[in-house]
Formats: sequence, C-alpha cells, structure tokens
Amino acid sequence: MNVEELLDLMEETLEAGSAVPFTSSKRVVDVDRMRDIIDEVRNNMPDEVRESKKIVNDREQIVKNARIEAEGIIQQAEERARTLVSEQEIVKRSQQRAVEILSAAQTQAKELSRNATVYCESILKNSEEVLARSVSDIKNTRMNLRNAAARSPRGQNHK
Repeated sequence: MNVEELLDLMEETLEAGSAVPFTSSKRVVDVDRMRDIIDEVRNNMPDEVRESKKIVNDREQIVKNARIEAEGIIQQAEERARTLVSEQEIVKRSQQRAVEILSAAQTQAKELSRNATVYCESILKNSEEVLARSVSDIKNTRMNLRNAAARSPRGQNHK
C-alpha cells in the first residue's frame, strides 16, 4: 500500500470507532490497528522524505562541519595573505637594497673613472715631459754634431 491508501485506512478506522458519550468529536478506536497503520505509513514513506528527515536531523552537524571548514579556509587565506605580505616586504627590501647597491656602484664607477682620468693625465704629462726633454736632448746632440763637424776640417780623421 502507498501512503495515500494508508492515510485513507486510518481515516476509515477513526470513523469506524465508537463515539464517546457526551462528546461529538471523540471516538474509541482500535489502538493496535492504528499503530499498525502508522508503522506501515512510516515504512512506506518515500525515500526523499526519509532523507529530508535525516538531513534535518543532521543539520546541526552539517552546519558545524561547514563552520569548521569555513574557519579552516579563512585561516588558510589569512596565512597566505601574511605570507604574501611577508614576501612583498622581502621583495620591497630587496629592491631598496638593489637601488642602494646600484647607486653605490655608480658612485664608485664615477670615482674610479675620475681617478683613472687623473692617473692617465699624470702619466701622459710625465711622458710628454720626458719626450720633450728627449727631443731637446736630440736637438742639442744634433747641434753639437753639426758644430763639431763645422769646426773640424773636412776629410780629417780623428786618430
């Protein structure tokens, strides 16, 4: 029997009951028969009704589990956010340090370039002075050779 038929049977059993004296709405019914019908109704309830009852009964556990899961997700998200912020701080510090290192390297490069220019200029100045003295010595030697050649008679050999 389906639930509708069982409900009809319950109604018939109630109608078949004897009326209680002095009341129009009360009847004496076969209690065992009614319990059997109620058990049959329970046994013939659709699976969806049983499942919904089970879900309603398990609702608190489901909500509790959902809260725990949500708290876990929130905790993971907060931890990830802290990690990202920490990583961002590390990146920011690294970038600042890179700028400082680059600036120091540029300053050092300028200083080295200036020192190299001063050194090269000094070397070139010394080389110029040495060459100038050498040119002067060469000129003097050539002059001395010309003067010596002019003083000595031609064709005479020095013994």
